[in-house]
Amino acid sequence: MHVHILGICGTFMGGMALLAIAEGHKVTGQDANVYPPMSTQLEEQGIDLIQGFEPDVIKRLEPDVVVIGNALSRGNPAVEYVLEQNITYTSGAQWLAENILQQRWVLAVAGTHGKTTTSSMLAWILEDAGLNPGFLIGGVPENFGVSARSGDLPFFVVEADEYDTAFFDKRSKFVHYHPRTVILNNLEFDHADIFEDLGAIKKQFHHLIRTVPGNGLLIYPENDSALEDVLDMGCWSEKEALLDEQGDKAWSFELLANEQGGQSDGSEFEVFWNKQSQGIVRWNLSGLHNVSNAIVAIAAARHAGVPVKYALEALASFKNVKRRMEIRGEVSQVTVYDDFAHHPTAIATTIDGLRRKVGEQQRIIAILEPRSNTMKMQVHNETLPASLDQADVVFVYFADDSQTKFADMLELLGERGHGYTDMDKMLQDILTEAKATDHLLVMSNGGFGGIHEKLLDGLQS
Repeated sequence: MHVHILGICGTFMGGMALLAIAEGHKVTGQDANVYPPMSTQLEEQGIDLIQGFEPDVIKRLEPDVVVIGNALSRGNPAVEYVLEQNITYTSGAQWLAENILQQRWVLAVAGTHGKTTTSSMLAWILEDAGLNPGFLIGGVPENFGVSARSGDLPFFVVEADEYDTAFFDKRSKFVHYHPRTVILNNLEFDHADIFEDLGAIKKQFHHLIRTVPGNGLLIYPENDSALEDVLDMGCWSEKEALLDEQGDKAWSFELLANEQGGQSDGSEFEVFWNKQSQGIVRWNLSGLHNVSNAIVAIAAARHAGVPVKYALEALASFKNVKRRMEIRGEVSQVTVYDDFAHHPTAIATTIDGLRRKVGEQQRIIAILEPRSNTMKMQVHNETLPASLDQADVVFVYFADDSQTKFADMLELLGERGHGYTDMDKMLQDILTEAKATDHLLVMSNGGFGGIHEKLLDGLQS
């Protein structure tokens, strides 16, 4: 079968393309924005990537089915051609459900934050246990080098996104997956372009819970009031909670001081189940959020039959995900990081993790692009400044000349905050500001104009 994908360079659709190739299908695709790591990953698989959405491409290729990504809507020329010519089409989530997830033990990771990292941890634990799981993750786990693969039966790990499925299916993507094991990491308001309020997102999460069988398992943090509201709507499955303190039938952890005896940064922690110690994790990651991600991944793997002691050993060799606190380089004792954080909570936890790691004596320079639809709608303007509290200096880039919308936010940052609509001017000022032992933390959910390499080149010269 020839599968043609519209919006192929999105993280989900790109992963779906790899699965289709693995299943023996011919795959082609179109997109308007092509940038690494997804474009590189697809090209390495021999997939023909076509820039733009010209209808003539579909006419020439004559695919058997067109898979339409949720970033495309009515008015897109390729979409209009598919509808007018009565070409068979479907969504990415529906194609995945019908062609890959049938007869699989699906382990789904949902939540506002941490989906990609937690999915990667879970897939690696299963892999290290010799189970060769399939997976589809919204990023590239460094342990695997690809964002998706078919793997062996029965296990399949999927990043369960609450974003809508397609222009013709406004349900969240995760309602298609029918998982047996579900991680509910957290729940906050996001995707303001899709959901009118938090209640609308809770309803979609409730729809997900309704698909989990009675012998399935829900894993969640007990202190998340929004998730508790969702569970109160109805739950028919087993549950395991992550607690702040030790408790019966629950998971918890205790941070251990690092080897230098400094502040606990999450690089070492002890795991408890049912008040009993399960062992210690020593790994290369830091931050309380990653410790929580690890605990729920351990719990999900245990549900799939992996003993906890094997999960702890696997995490010691976990390498994280590209664009999740990824060190892009170090020049003249200045370190440049790339991170996908695009929500105030994620920004705050990312900076907190870095602060715990580097201490108070070294400076953190945050470089932020408010690129998500929710940020552009100014939904987070009041909470964004506080999320940057632990950064010493903040540079904010507004690609679409929207700086005036964020004037109040910049004002709240005081002398630490600097806003720009000129990328070259911002680069120049960052390079002037940076000094030895500084940490340049770049945060964006897009390509950010290749700023990471430009910073490293500038530091080098």
